[in-house]
Amino acid sequence: MPKGFGFVEIILSARRDYAGSPCRARCTAGYHGCMHTLSGLAKAQIGWPRAAGCAALAFLLAATGPAQAQSAAQSHPALLRALNALRQQGCGKGSRPAAPLRENAALSRAAALVADGRKLDSALQTVDYRAVSTMQITVRGASGAAALAPKALGGSCGAALHAELLEAGFHQRGTQTWVVLAAPFSPPAAAQAEEVQARVLALVNQARSRPQRCGDKAFAPAPPLRLNPTLSGIASAHAGDMARHGYFSHTGRDGSTVDGRATRAGYAWEAIGENIAAGQLSADAAMRGWMNSPGHCANIMSPAFSEMGAAFVVNRQSSQGIYWTQVFGTAP
Repeated sequence: MPKGFGFVEIILSARRDYAGSPCRARCTAGYHGCMHTLSGLAKAQIGWPRAAGCAALAFLLAATGPAQAQSAAQSHPALLRALNALRQQGCGKGSRPAAPLRENAALSRAAALVADGRKLDSALQTVDYRAVSTMQITVRGASGAAALAPKALGGSCGAALHAELLEAGFHQRGTQTWVVLAAPFSPPAAAQAEEVQARVLALVNQARSRPQRCGDKAFAPAPPLRLNPTLSGIASAHAGDMARHGYFSHTGRDGSTVDGRATRAGYAWEAIGENIAAGQLSADAAMRGWMNSPGHCANIMSPAFSEMGAAFVVNRQSSQGIYWTQVFGTAP
């Protein structure tokens, strides 16, 4: 590698779009194939078809292990200043400024492990750092802060400007520099459960206030839903079971689906439905995924439902990290 040019190795965390476990919901018809939404189970003459689908929402998968708290003392201040100056100045004409990074001690330990030959995912697991997305940059031929100057990075300069990356770690040895950048896994706290549920409800009612198209099916505006504590409890129990046991399915480990779980919880329903999601770090992200999926969207827009509950549960050691469940219903 010629001196003055950067060798950049980029490792992005895996992203899975519309993939997931096979649909096993106990219904007979669905919206556009198998989708992770249990839609409109109806009793008596409610007129809502027994429908199911299973479509997983976009997952943001990353290295395993919880995010490590930022160290109070930054061990590479000169490198951090150089990288943040680069993110402000850009890499030439047309570059857009990016927010400054903060150094994370765990990422710096990971960078040192990478310098010793570890793969990035193994290094992140060793230092107990969970990320939504990651990038690794290796620069050869420059030392000190000059290693992160546009001239040293050359044509690879733009790799350091990705806006979603918020934390950095560094390791330098002679004329080689290893940088690990990451968007940390930062789910809402359990104490925010009521706030998050209120946000989901607001977004649902915002969607229902105007016409929507869910795949090839058009929906007129529908009356707003209200929160129901029993449905919230059903949603929380199923999200918690998925999070604790690391699976993603409408079918619980005991074989139950949402209609059975609702009955078991004492909710006398005329119509019942369920959306699930995993990996999204906010109510807004979960709702965007549901609205972009025809089956989920149809549940949200269905006039057969009058109330709902929603919940998320976090387990940093699980495959997806955070699990969401939304339960819709209408009682007699």
